[in-house]
Amino acid sequence: MTKRPEEDFARPEGETAAGNSSAATGPRWLTDAEQDVWRAYLHATTLLEDHLDRQLQRDAGMPHVYYGLLVELSEAPRRRLRMTDLARHAKITRSRLSHAVARLEKNGWVRREDCPSDKRGQLAVLTDEGFEMLRRSAPGHVAAVRAALFDRLSPEQVTQFGEMCRTIATGLQPAGADLPWLR
Repeated sequence: MTKRPEEDFARPEGETAAGNSSAATGPRWLTDAEQDVWRAYLHATTLLEDHLDRQLQRDAGMPHVYYGLLVELSEAPRRRLRMTDLARHAKITRSRLSHAVARLEKNGWVRREDCPSDKRGQLAVLTDEGFEMLRRSAPGHVAAVRAALFDRLSPEQVTQFGEMCRTIATGLQPAGADLPWLR
């Protein structure tokens, strides 16, 4: 395998991808195989998110993250969630959620209501117009997801991919973790 330019600054002199030659407390550098997988993952996820964003902007006039918010609300009881719960489900910060909900409100797809059980809380509510937008845009979005991901994988790969994603997600969300959407 040829040497990559970043190897000149990614590993200190005398260290190899397999480990450190001098300090036991230094970083565990990625092996060449791990580096290839990491870069393939970054490349694929960036392309997938861009693909889904472009499809939804073209067909529904909204970014992928907004579509995800509408989906979360459509699956919630009475199509409503506390804003803090919606942020947690969507894995976005409360400030980003507030901005997104403001845009969705402007389109008439979501409205905010005061939370009856907590004077400080607010609910995000999917409107009938928002539900209709979701209903109209879902077939194109599902087709884009299927073509970009599932049609490229065998049934065994789909199962393995799901297991890998769940393992990674579980490891990144330990109990008590300081995650942005929990702040």
